[in-house]
Amino acid sequence: MPSARTLFIGLLALLAPFGVFASGTTEHLDLNLTAHWVGYTALIIFGLAYALVMAEEFLHLRKSKPVIIAAGVIWCLIAYVYALHGEPHLAGEAVRHNLLEYAELMLFLLVAMTYINALEERLVFDALRAWLIRKGFGFRSLFWMTGILAFCISPIADNLTTALLMCAVVMAVGGDNKRFVTLACINIVVAANAGGAFSPFGDITTLMVWQKGIVDFFGFFKLLVPSIVNFVVPATIMFLAVPNLKPDAADEDVHMRRGARRIILLFLATITTAVCFHNFLHLPPVIGMLTGLGYLQFFGYYLRETHDSWHLRNQDKATLVGDMTPFDVFNKVARAEWDTLLFFYGVVLCVGGLGQLGYLSMASEVMYEQWGPTLANVTVGVLSAIVDNIPVMFAVLTMNPDMNETQWLLVTLTAGVGGSLLSIGSAAGVALMGQARGTYTFFAHLSWTPAIALGYLASIAVHLWIN
Repeated sequence: MPSARTLFIGLLALLAPFGVFASGTTEHLDLNLTAHWVGYTALIIFGLAYALVMAEEFLHLRKSKPVIIAAGVIWCLIAYVYALHGEPHLAGEAVRHNLLEYAELMLFLLVAMTYINALEERLVFDALRAWLIRKGFGFRSLFWMTGILAFCISPIADNLTTALLMCAVVMAVGGDNKRFVTLACINIVVAANAGGAFSPFGDITTLMVWQKGIVDFFGFFKLLVPSIVNFVVPATIMFLAVPNLKPDAADEDVHMRRGARRIILLFLATITTAVCFHNFLHLPPVIGMLTGLGYLQFFGYYLRETHDSWHLRNQDKATLVGDMTPFDVFNKVARAEWDTLLFFYGVVLCVGGLGQLGYLSMASEVMYEQWGPTLANVTVGVLSAIVDNIPVMFAVLTMNPDMNETQWLLVTLTAGVGGSLLSIGSAAGVALMGQARGTYTFFAHLSWTPAIALGYLASIAVHLWIN
């Protein structure tokens, strides 16, 4: 076991720089600026920027703004130091490497967000919600159904969209029963995060690991059983507290709009294209995703060109309500979560700059050489409940410690599900605190953290056992 002093240094090394995403691009000059005033200044700047990010809910300041400014200032400081040492071009080479990494991530997410927005506009998720409400399930049945659906949908859609959809169902049928709504929301957050952990598309952290080529596409499915354990253990404990009541069924009925089912098939075809491009042609997955965006564009053209004739043939049908505007794929692109995409830019450039300053070797040596990979990877999951898991995973990827596939899958699992320990630890939890304001709260989630932590530890144990 590491000493208290070593543990403290390791935590400080990871928390202070929040990871480092730049690889060593300075072939002609190897500067370690961790004890230089520029290094300290960069840490302070990023720390202040990330403090503003964490306070977004209270300040109502978009999280992308502070990190974008911090990224520019940090790289100006790096360029200044390198120019003083007679290597003015090396900073530019390093920042281009970071931009390439960001471009792949951003374009991949942009295509995925566009498809999700198209499915929302075609009322796919609303139709699913209305079906669940019409069936009149009891609270206990609905507790399990919303959790299982969140677990199954989040590997394809993002965990945020999945959690919001299931929360809408819970609030529609839960009504004034705050106990049920609270327990169901906690269950949904845990399930959505667990479901995203075993899919390359389910979470940003798994996507980064896949794009880096560390774990192949089908390798992530080794985490299926640990992810199920992570969800089922706390859900079983919380189920005992769910009220055994049955609310009245509602008559809400929602019809999906024209082309909805075909867009679902196109989304699956796009994912298949990305996987095939990466596995068989060794191309970046983003190339397959952008090719898949072309599928949607051509289908959008077909919907738009045939809209008027289809409208004339079906103008007497009730399903036309709300389906009067022709489909436009670029409206779906515009509705992408641009604040999130720009936030990723700021994080990648900021932590890339901190890596260029020399914090990579510091964090890597303390965590993965002194602690050992298992303890380090479990700690990554705990930290992701406090800090966003994206910069923490960037840190691990850039350290690139010498680990086997079991350990890489372990850190992928812990970074994905560790955010469930606190309501602020994942995008799904933060969103549901806003959607179910006053019912699902930080302290309501915290009261069930021991049960969630039991599932977290159980999933780690199962992974190390079977994999």
